[in-house]
Amino acid sequence: MNTRLGIGLLGILSIQVGIAIASASELRWVEIEAFNKEQRTAIVNAGIDIEEIRSSSVWALVDAPRLKTLDQLNLKVLGNYDSSVWINDFPDRDARFHNYTELLTELRVLQRKHPDISSLMSIGKSIEGRDLWAFHINTALVAHERSASGKPGIVYMGNHHAREHLSLEIPLMWAQYLLENRKDSRVSALLNSRDIWIIPMVNPDGAEYDIASNRYKMWRKNRRPNANGTYGVDLNRNYSFMWGTGGSSTDPSSDLYMGAKPFSEPETQAIRNFVQARPNLKVLLTFHTFSELILYPWGHSYDGIPNQKDKQVFEQMAQKMAKWNGYTPEPASDLYIVSGDTVDWAYGTLGIFGFTFELSPRWSGDGGFYPGAGVIDRVFQANLEPCLYLLEMAGDPYRALEL
Repeated sequence: MNTRLGIGLLGILSIQVGIAIASASELRWVEIEAFNKEQRTAIVNAGIDIEEIRSSSVWALVDAPRLKTLDQLNLKVLGNYDSSVWINDFPDRDARFHNYTELLTELRVLQRKHPDISSLMSIGKSIEGRDLWAFHINTALVAHERSASGKPGIVYMGNHHAREHLSLEIPLMWAQYLLENRKDSRVSALLNSRDIWIIPMVNPDGAEYDIASNRYKMWRKNRRPNANGTYGVDLNRNYSFMWGTGGSSTDPSSDLYMGAKPFSEPETQAIRNFVQARPNLKVLLTFHTFSELILYPWGHSYDGIPNQKDKQVFEQMAQKMAKWNGYTPEPASDLYIVSGDTVDWAYGTLGIFGFTFELSPRWSGDGGFYPGAGVIDRVFQANLEPCLYLLEMAGDPYRALEL
């Protein structure tokens, strides 16, 4: 069971060195008393997205209506603070982060450098009409032929949540690493034997909105116009497996709004159609931020996976990867219940071994969702061996029990 020790009010509010704190905001940083996963689940069931967990409380961004909900649920508020974050749109110190156009440029450049084993395709469009780009690496590719060749496959994804910009950078750098090191004996062997897909930006509309108007908006969802005048669906609550069974919200104004129905969003429909069309996919990794965690099913239930062999595979793989990146490995529900998420769907519906990496930092006081460009290389290096390991295990995840 993972617990995070407190970091102090100044750490919470000073989300990044050099950020100026505005005087007014629609959201508040709220500390809520919570001693266990059941109490944390009650909080997320109220439509509140928990950002940080301590031994006896949690921190969350809460709007005025949900503050009243906390009172109604008799959940004790220990602290309530201004949360505004005012900062330039990817300022000079964050220039390494990629917006939508810059990401597409990098992917096109990479594909032109390695046209013999890579391709770039749109797997669908966002609610605002932006293409969702998938980068394909396969040594069996030839001109005008983009089949998967029957090799065991793996997909890496990032940026389900808009404000988690670091979760885009790591899969992009992973694609660059594989192709720039294609002559390395270990990488070459993996490229020859695997079908590799990388989707760095699942939520382009939300990511672009979060950095618009010279301001980080702490935006999480996509940009679906909702019937009540609000915007956005939490894409990582919109998958069909056990959708709406806890840890999500029916309130469109909530950061955890699960949508009107499973796969209501074009972004999640695109991921569904893409994955289902490729039965060779054995492993899925989705990058998020933050907390330094390796999460695996179940999220929707405190009960473990009933298939004991598969449960052991998840545990062995997560524990091994944790030795390299130093993250905490655990079932997602050890934090709190979450339903309709990507990895529960991948495993529960298709039998794919899916993992979520909650990247650095560990604490909000170290930058939270906006840790600065200085962390990018360190976070990539910490997760390089886990990414290589998953690529190896995609051949047969059950090999994890033998190694």
